[in-house]
Amino acid sequence: MAFSGGVDSAALVHALARQRRRFTSLRLAHVDHGLQAASGEWARHCQRVAREFRLPIVVLKADIRRVRGESPEAAARAARYSLLGQVMRPGEVLVTAQHRDDQVETLLLQLFRGAGVDGLAAMPPLADFGPGRIARPLLEVARAEIDSYARRHQLEWIEDPSNELVRFDRNFLRHRVLPGIRAQWKGVDEAVARSARHMAEAARLLEQVACRDLAACADGAGLNVASLRALPAPRRRNALRSFIFRAGLEAPSTVKLREMSVALLAARADAQPAVGWAGGVLRRRGGRLQLEVVSQPAPLEADTTASKSWHWQHEQELLLNAGDSMRLVDDASGPIDLERLPATLDVRARRGGESLRPGPRARTQTLKKLLQAAKLSVEERARLPLLYAGDRLVCAGDRWIDASIAANDKSRRRARLRWTRAR
Repeated sequence: MAFSGGVDSAALVHALARQRRRFTSLRLAHVDHGLQAASGEWARHCQRVAREFRLPIVVLKADIRRVRGESPEAAARAARYSLLGQVMRPGEVLVTAQHRDDQVETLLLQLFRGAGVDGLAAMPPLADFGPGRIARPLLEVARAEIDSYARRHQLEWIEDPSNELVRFDRNFLRHRVLPGIRAQWKGVDEAVARSARHMAEAARLLEQVACRDLAACADGAGLNVASLRALPAPRRRNALRSFIFRAGLEAPSTVKLREMSVALLAARADAQPAVGWAGGVLRRRGGRLQLEVVSQPAPLEADTTASKSWHWQHEQELLLNAGDSMRLVDDASGPIDLERLPATLDVRARRGGESLRPGPRARTQTLKKLLQAAKLSVEERARLPLLYAGDRLVCAGDRWIDASIAANDKSRRRARLRWTRAR
């Protein structure tokens, strides 16, 4: 369980601890973002709570790096989920304490940003995540009910002062906008949460339609122009959006998508037009569309055949060409067994088609699928360094490790890989 120490997670850990016999195991993970002077004390509070409930806990320190145009909240969220995914074991379920009020805020923020059906579906109660799944059992529970539960059971929790800062979008919505809406429309939270469920259902139906349309339009790894043009305009856009998402890329803007679905398909067969956006280019070659992933900035040389060898036992840190670095950090609970790790690793850029097995009991998965599930930013996907032992991919950045080097209870020397990204 992701345990922040706030009232929501305090109530959930209390409820789960009372039902621990229902689970194979229950453990806590606290992410120290280091954004507040008191963050160290918050981590110690969470450790005290874990001892009281006789639950194991791991404290993870986040290294938050914002990319251009990214909000502080988004950067912290990305760092948090990255760390939580790393400590999950194959088949585990990560439980988080997001509740109905969070769901309402998420849907409204997505609405204000002009999101489509997927965005307006907000947070799913259960979804694939890392080597297992993520569950949000409180999505139907109001914040007031959680507060009441915590006070009734005399729980202790942390109050984060940044939650009152209205310069953050979510806090502005929570403190300045929603109180007036709730005063005017009773039951609005239930209605908005219901809309999120409707949108999630619609998103699943649209994906089913896209699957059928993409199968009918497939031309090798690309798409047949004539078959796409035969589709009604909404289904054509839906198919292109799904085609792009399956490549691990974020969807282009509405304007770019319209250009792809109309002008690109209507161009002369010999014109070879293209539409580009952050992360990709969709090109027309005669009667076929091809998708190219733009990997800039790349972690290695522009020459994609180049690689770097890392003798990690002698070189504590490896510098990459984009200013990034990689380091193995000794960690008694780390996921890597150093005795199973080859003395020499090759660091390479992504080329496509890579796969690994993210856990002893996990099945082999393509890197593309893992990237899609993790929803990495375009910049992170482009910079992601890959570590190879011979021809075997053993690490994808500091996010996924292959079962061939995974630590277990008998491992004597364990470590964690830390990928530091240059600003």
